[in-house]
Amino acid sequence: MKNIFPILVIIYVLEFIILGIAPFDRATWIAENLPMVLIVLGLVLTYKKFKFSNLSYIFMFVLIYLHTIWGHYTFANVPFWFITDMFGFERNHFDRIAHFSVGFYAYPLAEILVRHYKVKHNFIIYFFPLCFIAAVAGIYEVIEWIYADFSAPEAWLAFLWSQWDIWDAQKDILADTLGAVFSLSIFALFNKKDKQ
Repeated sequence: MKNIFPILVIIYVLEFIILGIAPFDRATWIAENLPMVLIVLGLVLTYKKFKFSNLSYIFMFVLIYLHTIWGHYTFANVPFWFITDMFGFERNHFDRIAHFSVGFYAYPLAEILVRHYKVKHNFIIYFFPLCFIAAVAGIYEVIEWIYADFSAPEAWLAFLWSQWDIWDAQKDILADTLGAVFSLSIFALFNKKDKQ
């Protein structure tokens, strides 16, 4: 297939419309979907200027799709308990999978460095996206903490749903970073470069 991006956008629009019907909590739905709408809008507006590879688009849309699902259900209600039961977990790990997919954005970041900025040093190609993802993950967790501090307990549970884990923020940041390591490993496989 020449370019998968238009198909991914159509799937997202359909998902957005369907899951926008009667979400569990409309305020949470707005809070969770706004960042994804901005990401998709940014990708659409820059599409003619810079086209990512199909794999980059697929990686980016994994988070967009998952985020749209949890915006509809909220963390507390995502129908993911079959995995929890299957592995005997004490909590719903849907959010961990979604956080892992945040790290997938390291792949398109590396692609931008190589194709747009013509970076040739492997250290920069791999280290910058990894650090960027870890930094964004940390900033997002601080924003969640501020939101939780100023919100009613019900809103905090719906938006964050840390499931009473005091290390939830740190585990989320780790999941984001491990996702970046995974996607950069895939990037290394598909974009072998001579070491500088």
